[in-house]
Amino acid sequence: MDGVDLLIVGGGINGAGIARDAAGRGLSVLLVEQDDLASHTSSASTKLIHGGLRYLEYGEFRLVREALIERERLLGMAPHIIWPLEFVLPQTQSPRPAWMVRLGLFLYDHLGGREKLPGTRTVKLATSPFGNGLNPREGKAFVYSDCWVEDSRLVVLNAMDAAARGAQIETRTRLTDARREGEGWIATLEGGREVRAKVIVNAAGPWVADVLGRVPDARTDRGVKLVKGSHIVVPKLYEGSHALMLQNPDRRIVFAIPYENKYTLIGTTDEIWRDKPGKAAISAGETTYLLDTIARYFDRPVSETDICWSYAGIRPLYDDRSTNASAVTRDYVLDLDAGEGRAPMLSIFGGKITTYRKLAEHAMKELARFFPKAGPAWTAGAVLPGGDMPDADFERFVLGLQATYPGMPPAFLRRLARAYGTKTEHLLGKTKTTQELGRCFGGDLYEAEIDYLVAHEWARTAEDVLYRRSKLGLHVPEGTAAALDAYLAERAHAPA
Repeated sequence: MDGVDLLIVGGGINGAGIARDAAGRGLSVLLVEQDDLASHTSSASTKLIHGGLRYLEYGEFRLVREALIERERLLGMAPHIIWPLEFVLPQTQSPRPAWMVRLGLFLYDHLGGREKLPGTRTVKLATSPFGNGLNPREGKAFVYSDCWVEDSRLVVLNAMDAAARGAQIETRTRLTDARREGEGWIATLEGGREVRAKVIVNAAGPWVADVLGRVPDARTDRGVKLVKGSHIVVPKLYEGSHALMLQNPDRRIVFAIPYENKYTLIGTTDEIWRDKPGKAAISAGETTYLLDTIARYFDRPVSETDICWSYAGIRPLYDDRSTNASAVTRDYVLDLDAGEGRAPMLSIFGGKITTYRKLAEHAMKELARFFPKAGPAWTAGAVLPGGDMPDADFERFVLGLQATYPGMPPAFLRRLARAYGTKTEHLLGKTKTTQELGRCFGGDLYEAEIDYLVAHEWARTAEDVLYRRSKLGLHVPEGTAAALDAYLAERAHAPA
């Protein structure tokens, strides 16, 4: 029977982050995920590394400060998948007075010891490019900065780094039950395989309560509130590389963000999810709400038939008994169930992508007494795979890549650089032209990239490749997914 220090259940951002941190301290780690990495909540975010300006309204000062500090750390750790993004906050239709917004932005600028990103400024929409596409284009707006992140890739990079440090990452592997035996655990995985573990970390996200239900004597005095957030992707609504933070009459916030060069991402909603955890989809009411927001702010009419793609995720928030889905805390709670002679289980409630690294650090602090020989905290500033480019200068790295591969299209190389950073050269190897990368599956997706994703990033299906390891699903012709699934199935059954 296999034995590990840590059995982590859940391959979202928290599970992957804890696996990376623990493996780097010298612990043996097995992470199991019932589906693909980031296949649920962690790939269904608004793709932001941010402090959470609106959380100040609910008094979440500790969370916002921690998130703002982490925002700049993460920017330096993964400059290929995280980059600065300006946000325009129009005041013309704001339900909040300008002085209140400005006060919030003043706190936002100063709570986290900002160093890399610019501070807030005020612009007149009528004369500024930031007013492009807005209707009415009048009044003033505040402009502040946060960061964009390729969310599902952040999860994969943490898993890759964990694996490089010795962790076992097993996707499509479900925990069926676990029982305490002495001061440790015997966990049963789907298929009947048993694993011994000193500690179980329950980082199952929306399934956190479900995992507790598979443990006969688990403590269940903490609750999780499931909140669905949905997004739509529509043809580009305005020119510019900036995002917009739109305030609706009900005081909820919706973002409009440039997406994949020719689209605009609109979201998110907040709906209490009352069913069992599962695959979520946008509802008719959420669609109408987001389309109404577009109509309220933009001069370009958009109807339901213009929606190119939508996605939804269930956020597993700590149940603070709030009746307003938007007001439920986004802070995290770590619940350690342990005692004299009782095998420890740490369950993770809540959290957000921006604070995942700090959450992992806090989790390891909670578990420190069980692993006295573990190394110290180490992840602050430690770059993620592909992020080790000189001075974290992405543009300079792209220029160097184009000089190394002059026979390949610059746009193709830029896309690879955004996804893989310095790992791009590993993917391309000694090839000189795209023709040497094997079969093209549409757009600029070649066999060599697919093989890399299977070998190094746990990709197994077309959806893994087209919508989590990339967003190429928005760019490839009809039939690509079927052809890709057929290729992956053929590859999986080929002789070694």
